[in-house]
Amino acid sequence: MIEKVGRFFANLLLVLVALNFIVVMSRYLLGIGQPALQELILYLHAVIFLGCAAWAYQDDEHVRVDIFYRDSLPSWKKRINFFGAIFLLLPTIIVTGFYSIDFVIASWEITEASTEPGGLPFVYLQKTILFLFPVFLSFVFIKEVVSGWK
Repeated sequence: MIEKVGRFFANLLLVLVALNFIVVMSRYLLGIGQPALQELILYLHAVIFLGCAAWAYQDDEHVRVDIFYRDSLPSWKKRINFFGAIFLLLPTIIVTGFYSIDFVIASWEITEASTEPGGLPFVYLQKTILFLFPVFLSFVFIKEVVSGWK
């Protein structure tokens, strides 16, 4: 499931590139600013990042300082991944999940809109994506802990 979700969000990169192209061309060829499209690009970037983070972690494509990990035996790599999930990933999931709840609820309560003239009126939808990050990472965390426990 995580891979399918990650691939879906990764495919949005094409949309991101197309929107960037439109903004640049309209700005420099036509002299027309597109604040709504520029904000949409920012939101789309956040959605792609948050939607693909669990997939990157699951496929072991995340950034790590691998001074010890690179040359370790598979059994040690398994232990490092297990303890990394417990002491690094789990706190990230808890803190992100906990602090995003009030943030997202407040945004929905006021149906938050952009403060930029001509900006997007649905900032609250973009902030809702913050929930994806801890939810999807929780699935990967469970898989990592179960496989590391064996």
